[in-house]
Amino acid sequence: MEIVEKAEQTNTLNLESIPEVLPVLSLSELVVFPGIIVPMAVSNEPMVQLINDALSGDKIIACFSLKPGTDSDTQRIYKTGTCCQIMKMFRVPDGSVRLLVRGITRIILKEITQEEPYPLARIEKMRLDRRRSLNLEALTRTVSENFSKLIDLSPHFTEEIKISFNNVTDPETLADLIASHLSLELEKKQEILETWLLEDRMQKISIHVKRELKLIELSHKIQSDVDDELDRSQKEYYLREQMKVIKKELGDEDDSTVEIRELEEKINNTELPENVGEVAHKELIRLAKMNPAAAEYTVARTYLDWILALPWLKSTNESIDIEHARDILGEDHYGLEDVKERILEYLAVRKLRDDVRGPILCFAGPPGVGKTSLGRSIARALGREFARVSLGGIRDEAEIRGHRRTYIGAMPGRILQKMRLTQVNNPVFMLDEIDKMGNDFRGDPASAMLEVLDPEQNSNFSDHYIEMDFDLSRVLFITTANQIYQIPAPLRDRMEVISLSGYILPEKVAIAQRHLIPRMLEEHGLDPKQLHFSEHALQKVIREYTREAGLRNLERAVATFCRKTAMRLTQGDIRPVKVTSRNYRDFLGVPKFGADRNRRKAGVGLAYGLAWTPVGGEVMAIECSWMPGREQVHLTGHLGDVMKESADIAMSYLRSNSSQHGLKSDFINGKEIHLHIPEGATPKDGPSAGVTMAAALASLFTNRPIRDDLVMTGELTLQGKILPVGGIREKLVAAHRLRIKNVLMPKDNKQDLEEIPQQVKENMTFHFVDHVGEALKIALVAGKKKPKLSS
Repeated sequence: MEIVEKAEQTNTLNLESIPEVLPVLSLSELVVFPGIIVPMAVSNEPMVQLINDALSGDKIIACFSLKPGTDSDTQRIYKTGTCCQIMKMFRVPDGSVRLLVRGITRIILKEITQEEPYPLARIEKMRLDRRRSLNLEALTRTVSENFSKLIDLSPHFTEEIKISFNNVTDPETLADLIASHLSLELEKKQEILETWLLEDRMQKISIHVKRELKLIELSHKIQSDVDDELDRSQKEYYLREQMKVIKKELGDEDDSTVEIRELEEKINNTELPENVGEVAHKELIRLAKMNPAAAEYTVARTYLDWILALPWLKSTNESIDIEHARDILGEDHYGLEDVKERILEYLAVRKLRDDVRGPILCFAGPPGVGKTSLGRSIARALGREFARVSLGGIRDEAEIRGHRRTYIGAMPGRILQKMRLTQVNNPVFMLDEIDKMGNDFRGDPASAMLEVLDPEQNSNFSDHYIEMDFDLSRVLFITTANQIYQIPAPLRDRMEVISLSGYILPEKVAIAQRHLIPRMLEEHGLDPKQLHFSEHALQKVIREYTREAGLRNLERAVATFCRKTAMRLTQGDIRPVKVTSRNYRDFLGVPKFGADRNRRKAGVGLAYGLAWTPVGGEVMAIECSWMPGREQVHLTGHLGDVMKESADIAMSYLRSNSSQHGLKSDFINGKEIHLHIPEGATPKDGPSAGVTMAAALASLFTNRPIRDDLVMTGELTLQGKILPVGGIREKLVAAHRLRIKNVLMPKDNKQDLEEIPQQVKENMTFHFVDHVGEALKIALVAGKKKPKLSS
């Protein structure tokens, strides 16, 4: 850079000699204050010409800052600026120039008189605020003190700034000097420049100075804390190194050395697969090179602990005795013969061939039927350890596969966590509530379970944390579910589903006497002699206080008897309590259910059907009526789409086959029909009520009641065919619970009776039909006069 021109500095400039029209130099990111010498660079060719013309004249220019934006300079220019005098100019070989300009006074832009080749503007000089007050003096003193502290604390202020500050006494000059050297945004500096009243200007400057002072003090404090921490860490490091040298001289070992040696001994003494042992030794060498204070040390140590804690090759020694296993299963659970038989079949195959892969069993059934407790019994029968994981509500794939070690707090998934707790690689592993897994942005745990439950893949199960294959092929996996259709199809295909239906009354009584009551007595600190239940009383309790497929509510009822008995004993009444059919209500209060609560005498338009629910079967009433009005059908009772379609099919069948059932073709004209299923708060759906709806509507239009000792189930087609339905066992158990003697069901469901307990079938008469015409002949009571139902 070369100085090619130098403008002679003028200490004083008569403000009156400043022309009214001045060349305008627009500035980006820069505000010039009066009395301040500012360096600037100009590379724009028109602006360079402006500088050259100014130097050949009076060296006076108008400097205005530009607002942020994309408009032209004349549109973005602030209206308040500074009249400046060029002090020095430096020419640069690339054609640009460097300037030193000194602010003279504040000016206001009135109008742009010329835009080419560079802007000229008519300006107006702002007069100075000469007023001085005590408030201004106090503000000036405060600003001076704070700025003086800021100069001392900040390294950004040069010696020249300090000298200039110390030599200034005039408040006007002091305000502009401080404002020009504060680290403020352009808008805030422009705001100070535009403030004419000196007191207001000083007030704004005071706020900014105070803020800068607070920031610099806070920065110094943070830096001081960091320095202290670094000093402390270095000091600790040096002290540790000195302690190592001292202990070495004394023949002692430090804690980390002892820890490394213990880990090495543990690796050598633990039975590990070859590849796992290699990884463990590699991690140990890496750990020995780390500083124990480093964060990575804890991560590596935890990983080594997990590798050594997993049962890679440790198994439970089995001694398979089929009869002993049969006795244990029979001792722990009453009934469930199909499940017990399947477990014994597995044991028989295992006894013949030791390396057989375990099946993936899925116990599906309503709550409280003993799915989870059956898993514990299987483990006891096999002589294996038992592990259980509840999958309900799991939405993160990492819960199954684990987190990668790059994450803070990473750990293996639940599968390997339980394997570590059992300390064997062949436990009975129960995956509870597998139908209640969800998925979200963190992954699909059901997809992760595909590898776990696939016998062809789980011998090489990979956990993200361990990052080595773990053999799960020797694990006997058992899953449980309430609703099998909620399990994804690929996962369901890998499991052998065993359905556990609800218990009938004799089974519930037997389970209560053998298992439930003794366990409740023990949990409540009672002796069997202190509380006794008669069989008849148990039957009454089951019928009147529980309506479920399982035993949860019965367990709560027995617990109520135990608590009230314990209360009597603690109050001094030591007489034994015997629960009979006469006094059971004294303990439980008013019955919650009546055997015939939903049953009413036979009537026109009233039929009873059988329904399946996730908690067992139910007897469901269907009633209908008509009134004069527009031809339409109202369906109420919280019905689903499929059930509404069944009602439409039943109505369409009767209308298209009216003559076959003694009805005129226009029997529905002028009638508004209402079909309702009670318990409207409970959602209902499914096709199995089709035949029941048809019977109720036929009863309504023929004015013939339906037999009150008959319930029915079956899907109806438009041709009048009755198709088979599911849930027969649960439905018949519900009918047996209400002592219903006659059941009408599809002919294709006849083979399902083979799986129904004999206690349920022995007092029932089954009517198998494949057409609704046959069903109506059985259901409708004969002998009633058929009314004329034409409009």
